[in-house]
Amino acid sequence: MSTLLTLRDVWVEYGDKIVIEKLDLDIAEQSFVSVVGPSGAGKSSFLRLILGQEAPTRGRIELDGTPLVPECGPDRGVVFQRYSVFPHLSVLRNTMFGLECPKAPLSGRLFGSARRAARDEAAAMLEAVGLGDSFDLYPAQMSGGMQQRLAIAQALVQRPRILLLDEPFGALDPGIRADMHALITRLWRDYSLTIVMVTHDIREAFTLGTRVLALDKRRHDPHAPHRFGATVVYDLPLDKPVDAPEDKDHSITIDENGNN
Repeated sequence: MSTLLTLRDVWVEYGDKIVIEKLDLDIAEQSFVSVVGPSGAGKSSFLRLILGQEAPTRGRIELDGTPLVPECGPDRGVVFQRYSVFPHLSVLRNTMFGLECPKAPLSGRLFGSARRAARDEAAAMLEAVGLGDSFDLYPAQMSGGMQQRLAIAQALVQRPRILLLDEPFGALDPGIRADMHALITRLWRDYSLTIVMVTHDIREAFTLGTRVLALDKRRHDPHAPHRFGATVVYDLPLDKPVDAPEDKDHSITIDENGNN
């Protein structure tokens, strides 16, 4: 697979606090990258860099060889742990909004044939995430798993190349999480997505990912705890091709030093 996203000598600093330091990374197209690490290791900052919500203090980020502009774009979608859906809109209107807003930024609504096309596209995406019978429901009428399916439909309806997942299943019950794992794996393959997922669940990271990155600080100074930032301390590729059957065992064993 070709490289889709490149980070070179990337630093994130807030005043005298260093969050990320000297991050060098290549992410291949259609890979599923799981990102783990302790709290405060810069995982959320890492996602914000890729999403374009903030720019690196130093270094460069490229998408397909082109410098990444520090602004959100339709080529990147995101799903958060807390359901980022509009409570006053129906399931169908929630999903259509992502198609209508860029084309009608003032009114947020399309009309005529353009609206019918957006409705058909949103309906097809809702079918893909298992909400084909829920078009007229409102978020308050839905379970947590259904709301997260809706959030995924919102993110994917604009057909992004990169899907960013920020602890997307952390608030769900174990049974629902298993269903969501199967769903996101199918969508990743069906839509040829590149996925970057932050999770605190190590088992989830290895179950879903084709690659696991661990972010942490290489050095610590107790007298100046913010002097050093996090970077990739472990980079573990997994033998899990995109077209692998879902029931194949891709588990690996990691010793206490992080070796496989």
